[in-house]
Formats: sequence, C-alpha cells, structure tokens
Amino acid sequence: MADTTQLSDDERRLAELGYKQELSRSWSGFSNFAISFSIISILAGCFTNFGAGWNNGGPISISWSWPILSVFILIIGFTMSELVSAFPTSGGIYWWASKLGGPAAGFFTGWLNLIGLFAVTAGVSYGCATFIDLTISTYSESYAASYSLTRVFAIFVVVLALASVLNIFSSHLMAIMNNVSVWWHVVGATIIVLILIFVPDQHQSFNYVFTERFNNSGFADGSTSSLFFFFAIIPFGFLLTQYTITGFDACAHLSEETSSASMAAAKGIWRSIFYSALGGYILLLTVVFAVPNAADGSPDNAGVGGGGVAYIFVNSLGTNWATVVLFISASAQFYCATSCQTSASRMLFAFSRDRAVPGSSHWSALTAKRVPAKAVMLVGVVSALITLPALIEVNIGTAEEPLIIPVAFYAVTSIAVIGLYLSFAVPIYLRWRKGDDFEVGAWTNGRKYKWMNPIAVAEIVIVSVYLMMPFVPGAVPFSDDFAWKFVNYAPIVTLGMLLLLTIWWQSSAKHWFKGPIHNIDPVVVETFDEK
Repeated sequence: MADTTQLSDDERRLAELGYKQELSRSWSGFSNFAISFSIISILAGCFTNFGAGWNNGGPISISWSWPILSVFILIIGFTMSELVSAFPTSGGIYWWASKLGGPAAGFFTGWLNLIGLFAVTAGVSYGCATFIDLTISTYSESYAASYSLTRVFAIFVVVLALASVLNIFSSHLMAIMNNVSVWWHVVGATIIVLILIFVPDQHQSFNYVFTERFNNSGFADGSTSSLFFFFAIIPFGFLLTQYTITGFDACAHLSEETSSASMAAAKGIWRSIFYSALGGYILLLTVVFAVPNAADGSPDNAGVGGGGVAYIFVNSLGTNWATVVLFISASAQFYCATSCQTSASRMLFAFSRDRAVPGSSHWSALTAKRVPAKAVMLVGVVSALITLPALIEVNIGTAEEPLIIPVAFYAVTSIAVIGLYLSFAVPIYLRWRKGDDFEVGAWTNGRKYKWMNPIAVAEIVIVSVYLMMPFVPGAVPFSDDFAWKFVNYAPIVTLGMLLLLTIWWQSSAKHWFKGPIHNIDPVVVETFDEK
C-alpha cells in the first residue's frame, strides 16, 4: 500500500471528511481571524448604515441596540465555532447542514449563504464607492458640485473590478492583505476615535447619547413613546448592528486554506465578533458624542438624519480632518470588499465542487495558482447586477429640505443579513436537534449548546422578519403614497429565490443533488478504511 504518512493533521482531517487538499493551505490562524475581522469591518458597516439606526430611533437606537444585539450575535458565533471545529471545510455552512440534515437542508442552506455572500460583497463595495466619492467631494467643491448616482455607481464597478483582480492574482496575497487590513482597522479606528474626542469644539452630553430618541422613519407621525416606536421603529435600525457584524462565516469558507483549522477557524469566528463588537461600540459612541449643534444651539438631529456620518465629520471636525477620517474609512472598506470577494468565491467554489450551481465545472475550476478565478468574476458580476436599483434616487423629503433614503443600499444589505443569517440558523438548529450525539471537534461549547443554539435561531428569525418590512411609508402596499422606488426589495429577492429554489428542488435537484461529493484520492480512502 502507498505511504500516506506525509499527510499533515489538516489534510488528514480533510480526508476524513471526504476531500483531498486542493486549495493552498497558506493561511495562518491570525489570517483566518483577519478575514472575518476585515469583512465585519467596523469602519464600513458602522458608517455606511449609521443612518438606519439614527433615523429609526435616534441616539438610543445606537447606544443601546448595538451592545444588546452584539451579545446575541456573539452567541451565534459560539454555536458556529463549534460547528466549524467539527467540520473544517470550505463548504462551511451548507456542508454542516448537509451532514446534519441531509441533501435538502444542504441545498437550501448553501443557496441562502451564497445569496447573502453576493449581497454582502455588493453592499460593502457600494458603501466603499460612496465613501470614496464623499472623500473626494469633501476635499474638492467642484467635484462635489457634479455629484450623481451614476458617478457613484461607476466607482462601485471599479471597486468590484479591482477587488476581483486582486483575488485572482494569488490566495497568499489575500492572506497578506487581510493581515494588513486588521492593523489598518485597529490603528485607523483608534485614530478616528481620538480625532472625534479631541478635535470638535463641543460634544453632546451623556444624557443625549443614552436617552435622546426621535423618529425620522415617516411612520407613526413621528411618535417616540408608543409601543409601535419601541417594537417596530427601533428594530428597523437593527440593520446597523446586524449588517456590520456579519460575514464571520468567512473563517469557515477559508478553513481548507488555514493551518490547524479545527481550532484556528473556531477561534477566528468568535474572536472576530467580540473584538469588532467592542471596537464598533466605542467608535459609534464617539460619533454620536460628536454630533454638531444647529444654529439654535440644540443638537442638529435633522442635519445628521439627512447627511449621515459625513455631515457629522464635516461640521464637527472641519474639512481637513473630515477628509482624513473619510479616507481612512474608505480604504478600510476597500479591504473589506476584497475580503468579501474572497469569502464569496470560496463558497461558490465549494458549492460548485458539489455540483449544486449551474455551470459548476466553470466555477469550481482553479488557476495554476490554485485560485477559483471564474468564481471570483461571477461574484463581481452578480454583485453589480443586484445593485442596479441604486441608480434610482429616492427622496422622501421636499425640494427645499431633501431627505434622500438609500433604499437600494438598505435593501442589498438586508438581503445580505437575511441570506447569511438564515443560512447560519439551519445548521445551528440541526446541531441542537442532534443533541449529545453530535461529534464535537477540538473546540466545543459543552452542554451550553442546549440553550445557546435555540437563542441563536430565535434572534436570527426575529431580526430577519423585521428586515423584510418596508423602510418608509411609501413602500407600504396599497397606501396612497406607494411607489415602487420606495420598496424594500429584500423580501422580493430572498423569498422569490426560495420559491424558485423550491420549484427547482422538487422538479429536478432532489433527484441528483445528494449533498457534498467526496473527491478524496483512492490511496487515502484505503488508508482510512484500514483504521
């Protein structure tokens, strides 16, 4: 029999799961943590979706919702750490679902995850393009004067193209970029926090930051004391936290490229969530404290509602400091967009390897440098297509006082949250149902899974339902102000895709999709059969 003693522990574990080592295992444990930390990117989500929290509750929607939701997301992360430790494969989420619940569970989980990854790549890249445009506009008045949604979309396409090229060049280059990205986020966020503390001439009070509330959603006539405000308006702002702290499944998707993956990927998931939640909260609090005053001396809530964080930076810090802050953030968002491309392409590669995607042979093909280049390019193209509605301007204010709502951006980020988190919920639930018969890996939650997993699933379902709701009154069907440009198309995309997938599954896929397809070398099969 052939000698297989040269197999590393990672290759041996991968072989036990049915796969040969195809991807280059050049990522360290820190690099694995780094990609999720980069995708979470507090300098992206915290700033690009700031308006979602601000206009749906005000300061309390940020100062209270963020830490509360972060605890629940950390619980979700712990449950996923246990799963990736047991099954460290690139398929990650859908592989776990297939192993624990069968082909149907794996099929729908994989597609939900893939939809979410396409959307998060689109959302981060569009947010990056917006901040690149804001950075230049803050520095140049002539550039700002010629603003258009078409210009932002063009920058968005360039960002996607550059991220794609970098991903195709080398997997090892991506590992290096993610290592650099961690320090850019840590140092950059620290610099921004210090600027927001020391540069403004005045800051808001603790009372303002932790008790001030208002309702700019257009619903409930601006009420801030009704049950509707607390159980509908504020939850609309959950998008800020839930979108920012997502994408940590990248640790699983890159596990086949990570050394000591059973432990490293598990630690990477929960640590990326914990440090991002802590750093993001500090960052957001300093932003809210730095809210400028209006001419009458009161906090300029309306100005921030229409202009977002850029309005705060410019009016509290001045043009030069604001440009620095925006540049740091835009650069971080580019790192994030590149990491999203990496994660999405690896999931597409793994799902195609098991023939669950039309044209699988193309998307699972590797270059000489062992990179799924065609998968990378498809992620870029789909990300651009689902963001096309961003070319339509949505103004719920007046000509004199416009309030532009980025409905398409909120919809894309909602699709990301719904797709990714629902895909997480399936294996989390299946692991709970498996009970003590589940074979744990090197990292485990012990018996705490009995309460952690149900809480994780409940949080995901509740938040997903909220993110399918209309963002503004004009999006409510059959209302007098209804117009399609106001519609949150997140439920149309996600539920529509699930309907199409159900039809596909029932009519065809269930007859040929049997879950992950093993591609292990015969000699390794023989070796493990003898053990």
